[in-house]
Amino acid sequence: MNKIIKLLMIIMMMFQSIYYPTYAEVIDISASSAVVMDTVTGRVLYEKNAHQKRPMASTTKIMTAIVALENGNLNDIVTTSAKAAYVEGSSIWLEEGEKQRLEDLIYGLLLSSGNDAAIVIAEHIGGSVEEFAKMMTKKAHAIGAINTSFKNPNGLDEDGHYTTAYDLGLITRYALKNKKFSEIVKTEQKKIPWQGHKWDRLLKNHNRLLKMYDGCDGVKTGFTKKSGRCLVSSATRNEWQVVVVTLNAPNDWEDHKKLFNYAFDNYKLQVVCEKGEFMKTLPVLDGKKDMISLVASDTLFIPLKKEEKPKIQIKYEVPDYVIAPVVYGQKVGKINILLDEMEYGMFNDDKFLNDKFLYEKLLKF
Repeated sequence: MNKIIKLLMIIMMMFQSIYYPTYAEVIDISASSAVVMDTVTGRVLYEKNAHQKRPMASTTKIMTAIVALENGNLNDIVTTSAKAAYVEGSSIWLEEGEKQRLEDLIYGLLLSSGNDAAIVIAEHIGGSVEEFAKMMTKKAHAIGAINTSFKNPNGLDEDGHYTTAYDLGLITRYALKNKKFSEIVKTEQKKIPWQGHKWDRLLKNHNRLLKMYDGCDGVKTGFTKKSGRCLVSSATRNEWQVVVVTLNAPNDWEDHKKLFNYAFDNYKLQVVCEKGEFMKTLPVLDGKKDMISLVASDTLFIPLKKEEKPKIQIKYEVPDYVIAPVVYGQKVGKINILLDEMEYGMFNDDKFLNDKFLYEKLLKF
């Protein structure tokens, strides 16, 4: 079966979702659904029922935060409604009429999992919880999480509110590209104002893996009776970041440690081609030079097992020729990476750059 990782779709904001099956070893975990995903390419390194639709509890708030960060101003002053103040479940104890900065509310959302903060954010950004949930679903589908539907911003059980382990991996991979999001989810504790009190609120991160697993840098916990224990976490080793998602996992902390260890023990981030590396030549028509050099526009990293790298092959998708004049930086084509003669991935920027030296010569034509 072809294995295709179209990272271009992620980078270029087109976000076409494609699933890449894996044949990982059996790992004894408690989760009903799980996925291990490379944040660089989106390659799935391990999966268990990765496309099974399930409720996701407060891991919902990953998307809540991203929609807020992309559509709001962190310095906005937001007023707590009665609906937010009296919402059930986990809370940062917002009071009706209380005013908070949007940034502090996002900290309360992600560290202390405040359902009240989620409602305040939704009402501020979307005008209502219902409209904000539509924004969340639209964003999820835009980044490829097409088997996801949001009905609220906090993850409380509700008909039609679901995702999959794979989709949640895609959402988290996208979220971690946001510098502010990444900064917040790895924060262990933070003080924010408490209007009407002499002391501040102390927000503590619920993610125990920050202390339990070396290199952990987020992301979000969740639990309801219907969903069971849900956990999304990320960890970085040797500048390589991996995301693990488990849904309905009674022993989630141990599951995540096992899955991180599996990824880091079995895969290494390998360079397939480097930025500026010569790739091939291409004929030029109507120019004084017959050929032009194509070089890689960026460095391509792919997580591979030790035995996989020698099997990597490159397949070019370029025109038969280009017509002069040719300008430096012109997009010419793309490459596919093949592993064991199966299509494994696309070059992550979908273009080649014309060699600068030849460009300078062509300018004289």
